[in-house]
Amino acid sequence: MSQEKIAIKDVTPPSGHTSAPNPQTHKGKADRFNPNNRIYVRAVKGIYQQLRRRMGWLLMALFMGLPWIPYGDRQAILLDISQQQFHFFGTTFWPQDLTLLATLFMIAAFALFFITTFLGRVWCGYLCPQTVWTFIYIWFEEKLEGAANKRRKQDSLPQTRHLMVRKTLKHLAWLAVALVTGLTFIGYFLPIHNLIGDFFTLNLGTWPTFWVLFFTACTYANAGWMRTIVCIHMCPYARFQSAMFDKDTYIVGYDTARGEQRGPRSRKQDHHALGLGDCIDCNLCVQVCPTGIDIRDGLQYECINCGACVDACDQTMARMGYETRLLSYTTEHKLEGHQTTILRPKLIGYGTVMGAMIGLFFYLLQAVQPMGLDVLRDRSQLFKINSEGLVENTYTLKILNKTQHAAHYQLSVHGLEDVQWYGDQTISVAAGEVFTLPISLGVDPVVLDSPIAEITFTLLRPSDGHQIHAESRFIGELR
Repeated sequence: MSQEKIAIKDVTPPSGHTSAPNPQTHKGKADRFNPNNRIYVRAVKGIYQQLRRRMGWLLMALFMGLPWIPYGDRQAILLDISQQQFHFFGTTFWPQDLTLLATLFMIAAFALFFITTFLGRVWCGYLCPQTVWTFIYIWFEEKLEGAANKRRKQDSLPQTRHLMVRKTLKHLAWLAVALVTGLTFIGYFLPIHNLIGDFFTLNLGTWPTFWVLFFTACTYANAGWMRTIVCIHMCPYARFQSAMFDKDTYIVGYDTARGEQRGPRSRKQDHHALGLGDCIDCNLCVQVCPTGIDIRDGLQYECINCGACVDACDQTMARMGYETRLLSYTTEHKLEGHQTTILRPKLIGYGTVMGAMIGLFFYLLQAVQPMGLDVLRDRSQLFKINSEGLVENTYTLKILNKTQHAAHYQLSVHGLEDVQWYGDQTISVAAGEVFTLPISLGVDPVVLDSPIAEITFTLLRPSDGHQIHAESRFIGELR
């Protein structure tokens, strides 16, 4: 066995890291995985929090508003699972079109990989529903119970009647938001106008009621109680994100060279003469962090790149008269004094695959047919000789109208000469209907060159000339 020593990396903090985290604001490494150790998130204002709030409200408005947009005699977006019809404004998709959904999921996956490689976990900080709803719930806490320090103090004292009233109002507000969320989500699968009325009049069916209450409970528990426990313990994204990070990924980082050594000081003092860096060790960056970490300890997987610590630090630097961006969106290479490389193989690879999947999606989208035709041949009887002496085969045609209005169609068959068609050849199909049409074909046995002939059924929409085809077989007598 080799006696060569394994190289050991020294991870001892630099001498400048002399200040211990405030136990009242920072979830230390020994207890930050304890769900009972509650984080009191301090409110902060700034450019990134303003951006986050606006994006959050935009996403909430889209989520809440889309089911209420009317289109004809129904809502514009309705995922009708019972009828296996998925309506998006004027287009209806059927189960056979679900390759589009698979392609869309692949686009979303590679878009997430691309964004993560470039900008880190900005999805978590700005767009993730868990984050958006959590900050909405924290907003209600701020309004009904007070600021973070006040809430922490109140929770450490015996509960008063006045505080219990405010806490009850907070939970009622949380439940109201959760119920609206549950109703809206189910409103994408059932007509939302009927859903709301039936729910509050207790006329909604058992299973729809169950799912409304289920998603209400999930929203209340996740955003009100679990919060970042979901992000840290349950979400797989936090675990595999490191595979996409590199030293050119933009993260929230702390400029150690500029900030250390930390320490309090007066604004009038020359901190450089005191041997101090720009960080005054106010711990605001920890107090505003929704996951309770100290970003000055370096990159951590709990960081969701929300930028709250950046805004808090910028305000402190401005008050002290120092240059801002001690905490900033930066890269590890930049913090080490190197040049950041934007275009790199990993990023280009993710972007290329994402672009290819987007192209495939639009190709499949334009290839979606507004109608469908399936041909089922009667297998109980290969053929029969009818009263006219013709060889007759029986078929069942299923014509699908995928559009939102009734349509007229014409049917024909090719591949045989002098075919007798027994049944309707011109039909009308209602919007979204699957029309079943039994027909028979008769052929003079003299014209049959072989016992099995390949034939093609054609479905034509005369209004615009659109047509589709379906293959089948005609079976005759053996010679």
